[in-house]
Amino acid sequence: MSRVNLAAGAPLKLLFLAALATVAYLPALTQPFIEDDYPIIALSRSYGPIDGWAKMAEDPVNRVRATTFVLTHWIEALFGLNPVAFYSVSLLLHIFNCWLVFALGRWQPIGYRVSFWAAAFFAIYEGHQEAVMWYAAANELLLFFFGAICFISWLLFRERQHWRWLLSSLIFFLLALLSKESSIIFVPLLAVPLLNKTGAKRLGLLLPFGLLAGIYVFQIMQTRDQSFRFHDQSFVLSAPFWETWLKGFFALLLPWGWLAIISLVFWKQGKPILRLAMVWISFSFIPYMFVDYVHSIPSRQTYLASLGLALVVGAALTVLKDRTQQSRGWLVRIVLATILVHNVGYLWLVKHQQFLLRAQPTEQLIAFTRRASGRIYVRCFPRPQIIGDAAVKLMADKPSGTLIWNEAEAREENATETFCYEPR
Repeated sequence: MSRVNLAAGAPLKLLFLAALATVAYLPALTQPFIEDDYPIIALSRSYGPIDGWAKMAEDPVNRVRATTFVLTHWIEALFGLNPVAFYSVSLLLHIFNCWLVFALGRWQPIGYRVSFWAAAFFAIYEGHQEAVMWYAAANELLLFFFGAICFISWLLFRERQHWRWLLSSLIFFLLALLSKESSIIFVPLLAVPLLNKTGAKRLGLLLPFGLLAGIYVFQIMQTRDQSFRFHDQSFVLSAPFWETWLKGFFALLLPWGWLAIISLVFWKQGKPILRLAMVWISFSFIPYMFVDYVHSIPSRQTYLASLGLALVVGAALTVLKDRTQQSRGWLVRIVLATILVHNVGYLWLVKHQQFLLRAQPTEQLIAFTRRASGRIYVRCFPRPQIIGDAAVKLMADKPSGTLIWNEAEAREENATETFCYEPR
């Protein structure tokens, strides 16, 4: 698995990766907004503009996801409340992340041959679809984007020993910290390239990252009484850590990861990448091990971990190509076509329909509210009140208080209409 020059055919490879990601996730561009998209867009109107950053900094829950609110503000400022624009930005971020996976080929244990196939698999992988097909999960894309640049800058610093790459790594680590709480996991991930005889002596260089992460965690813990994430079972130290971790690990690798691992073990090749990938997946899952309301990892939260899966599949495809190029080149084409059809087909035929179903409650409520002339009693709605209120205010241009959620209040206020969601 020798390294090749990134410049050799790089523009075409980057275009190819972009095309793969676009084809795989194209159905998302036809979706309406879904569930949490509405409250996020509503908050971004206050927090996204520069003059709202001070107010956002005072919000103990949302300030750690600042990049999402700034991005959302600018999308709406440029394109209005057009779902196509929001999903296009998510897709564009996914494409950038695929390119960053390819760029990891600069790292000696990986190489560009493996990283190219890894990036191709990452581009079409259906398992992390929620991060791309649900705008509310854009924080996962932003976390990966800033974290991956931080990691690559760190690799360049190790290679070139120039302070500007260390500064770059720190800046993008800060941006990752402003994207999602789980960003602190990049501190141990940055230590992975140093886990050898020569690198161990340089672990002290991680001190600035550890210090920033420590301050970050301290500030979060200081505001835990004000944060619903400490009261809705999002973070519970007594949660069944190993159960969630094992379920997540097994599910992430099913089926292509397990097939790739079996192949690499059988061929007795790719052990360094296999070890690296297992460490990456294991570390990436740690922030989600303390969720207690569900003991499995949602697809959007596997986005960072799926890089490890992609590396395993990329390594297996590289070895398969090397072993069959002389006599059985058709086998590689069959394997690649099967992977493509499985992932893209599942995204187009199954997941897209599921997201449309998830959007139905808010779509019905918005349509009903647009036709109504007075206040509306919401008798049944399978989403939290905050989602219904935000959806109506944003998309139906109705004032706050249009929806009444209590039957007694509805009688008192003489609500003229009654809404109840009807599944279709």
